[in-house]
Amino acid sequence: MKSGHSIRIVEARKNYGSLAALNGLSLEIQAGQFTVLLGPSGSGKSTLIRSLAGIEKLDSGSIFFGDREVNKGPLNLAPDKRDLAMVFQDYALWPHLSAFDNIGYALKRRKLPAEESTKKINQALAQVGLGTKGANYPHQLSGGEQQRVALARAIVADPALLLFDEPLSNLDADLRERLRIEISTLTREIGASALYITHDQSEAFALADRIGVINKGSIEQIDTPEAIYNTPATRFVATFTGTAGIFTGVVKSVGEESCIVTLGNEELTARHTVAISVGQEVDLLVRPAATSFTDKDKNRISSTITDIAYRGRGYEHAIETKYGSLTGVFDTMSHPRGRTMEVSIDPERCIAFPHQPKN
Repeated sequence: MKSGHSIRIVEARKNYGSLAALNGLSLEIQAGQFTVLLGPSGSGKSTLIRSLAGIEKLDSGSIFFGDREVNKGPLNLAPDKRDLAMVFQDYALWPHLSAFDNIGYALKRRKLPAEESTKKINQALAQVGLGTKGANYPHQLSGGEQQRVALARAIVADPALLLFDEPLSNLDADLRERLRIEISTLTREIGASALYITHDQSEAFALADRIGVINKGSIEQIDTPEAIYNTPATRFVATFTGTAGIFTGVVKSVGEESCIVTLGNEELTARHTVAISVGQEVDLLVRPAATSFTDKDKNRISSTITDIAYRGRGYEHAIETKYGSLTGVFDTMSHPRGRTMEVSIDPERCIAFPHQPKN
């Protein structure tokens, strides 16, 4: 099995006029690691991945593949010299070429014997489940099949680095899940390093060995999916990786990892991952999994059901409390709109951050 690139990005900067797409971003990816960059539109994800591919040139900073510097100052190694492949959101297939020839295009510069090239293309088609579709043209394939051709084209040349630019965002939910598993499996099978960008938190958590949360051109936190979710380093990381709602209160007491926050005449216990102090106004970011309808004595508040959605395994409820609204309160039973119920909030999944006024 071929070894993937180790990647090191140092103080990368890229401006488009007054907009800083990359703002001193630094990142390391170990050889063979599957890293996902998670962030909103405009956060710098696409600029970074295009800079790694050699499509964009940094204004300053360095990119290393192993010990080889590929992007610094006047140096910008051409994409075809970087031993990588990219899978795009819009498939980027040649409409006048069959699936077989689209995949084979990635092998042209290698000048392989025809027999070896054909064998590799057919193997790639089989790996993505299109063994009988090699003669089909893109317009004769579904969106999912076209993306499988794009994936086969990426892996056929056995690259050291695979770059994924939101490749599943144009597909329906069921197909996204199936292709996500295929991307994960195939990438790890060939031993390539991978950088995958997305704005979808569920996709990021399902795919990644490590997640980097990117915001305004900088990495706010990079860690395992579990650490990103359980110990967010910043308020942005916490909110972007999933909240059911936010309550604002005042810190009554602070322990090493937990705190008690006063909300009106009530109190809630929560965790904190950044420094807070007694008397400080804080926002409690409540994870969706923190909430449940219960008769527990502690850490509960009164609520009114405002909406309900059936989710197959049960029901998700939207609720209103004296301190704000919450969504995604799960129960196996349906509760009617307008009913008053006690909702319990798990202290381990409720995180306090310094208050941030709404814009």
